[in-house]
Amino acid sequence: MSLFTGKGDGGTTKFFDTPKGARVSKASCRTECLGASDELNSFLGLCKVHSDATRYMLHTVRISHIVEQVQQSLFIIQAEMAGAEKTIVAEKVRNMEKLIDLIEAEMPPIKTFFISGGTELASLFDISRTIARRMERRVVEAVEKKEVKVGEQTLAYINRLSSLLYALARYANFQAGVEEKPPTYE
Repeated sequence: MSLFTGKGDGGTTKFFDTPKGARVSKASCRTECLGASDELNSFLGLCKVHSDATRYMLHTVRISHIVEQVQQSLFIIQAEMAGAEKTIVAEKVRNMEKLIDLIEAEMPPIKTFFISGGTELASLFDISRTIARRMERRVVEAVEKKEVKVGEQTLAYINRLSSLLYALARYANFQAGVEEKPPTYE
């Protein structure tokens, strides 16, 4: 099997549910959603590698394993956006909420915004958080324009994802003993 077909050379693509013989613009909202999700998943690969190197754990679970679970869920979301019979189930949203709560229970409460940075891993998670927010905006836009159909739990999962990534950024700094710095607004 070749890595290319040449069928998209004219700026079009197709999805699982594209009618036979039809093509869709690569500039469509739907294609943008898939691209943003792919970008996030790829960047999370970098987070996973760095997490694995630190060997940080949340109780008995490696942070790299948590990242891997998110990546697997993103593939479900991508398939759903592309028209496959896949969707995120409520249990995945609940599990993510539990993870966020577990992470937050380990650290001091949030009282202010924090400047990104500290450790390299925290910075990578912060970048992932912003990519996740962009993906969410693209998905919401595509849903509103009726170019994409996703389940209610998928939207909830996408919304919680940036919170999980923010918690992981904080946790990476916390595990490294790096103090969070609030903005000075000066």
